[in-house]
Amino acid sequence: MLASIAVSCANATEPSNYSLTVNLTPDEDGIYVYILDYDTRAKVDSALVDNGVAKFEGAIKDPFYARLLADGDRIGDLIIEPANITVTPASRSIESTGSLNGKLDGMQSQLAELAKEFRAIPNDSTADKRREEIIGKYNNIVATTLKENSDNILGYILFLENASSAQNLAELDNQLKEYPRFENFERVKAMRANLIKKEETSVGKKYKDFSITNNGKTQKLSDYVGNDHYTLVDFWASWCGPCIRETKVIKELYNKYNGKGLEFLGVAVWDEPENTQKAIETHQLPWDMILNAQTIPTDLYGISGIPCIILIAPDGTIVSRDKQDQDLINDVEAAMATYKATQAESAE
Repeated sequence: MLASIAVSCANATEPSNYSLTVNLTPDEDGIYVYILDYDTRAKVDSALVDNGVAKFEGAIKDPFYARLLADGDRIGDLIIEPANITVTPASRSIESTGSLNGKLDGMQSQLAELAKEFRAIPNDSTADKRREEIIGKYNNIVATTLKENSDNILGYILFLENASSAQNLAELDNQLKEYPRFENFERVKAMRANLIKKEETSVGKKYKDFSITNNGKTQKLSDYVGNDHYTLVDFWASWCGPCIRETKVIKELYNKYNGKGLEFLGVAVWDEPENTQKAIETHQLPWDMILNAQTIPTDLYGISGIPCIILIAPDGTIVSRDKQDQDLINDVEAAMATYKATQAESAE
């Protein structure tokens, strides 16, 4: 479901033994199954599949949340705790003689039932009220379970889920005030660093330049920004459905404003160049592109999800960020009104 972190408990004792059995199939004999600590992304252990089973034995000082990989593919997440644990990925089943996996499974079952109930609500006059009630129940279960388990790994898993929805640094820091023991975990530190980068490139701040070399050609963001025009920069990927849908809005803006005080630039991130090029041709995207940017701009701008669309003024100031659909159109039209007014003043 979420993260994997080894948590240091205040009352830590000597290492305790655990065993983990992963039930696969004989067709998967000869491949390796890995236990990863999701927080550090470190490989904790590995085992060869034999007769359809991978077996692990070890000792841990504190329980931690782990991700299982088989031949490079994710096959499940679980808490490694001092217990005998059996995982059957095909049925998403986890059996443990310890208590933490049972608590996690019980909570997830409750939440799944609420989600099922939410989806089944008919669209009538009482629908909104019933949806609010279910959302309230859902949030209450998560909050209560987090508070009851704030001293163990289950609490951290839930904290991380809540923290991932923080839109800015202040929101995350407020959550950490309530649960300060989680602030030194790698996932939280990375999340906080990302929000700092996002804040540094928020509306009203200057854009940050970057340079990308692909097929021997180097392009900089500064090659496209300034020169007495606004620049709309779309960070996107070919595999991203919302990105492709948003190109329809960008095309409308392009047809209306391109060369009239507004220039357009696409920056392909987290994507293979050949896939980006195919998408450009398939969806007939006419604006300039920077390919193969990978994580360079997303790390620099604190971008955790795409599409991320940034509008930059002629002086390099960011005037819009993370807007889509009509909100994006509104910001662009406001910028173009400012541009026209400025041009009129200069002509007088």
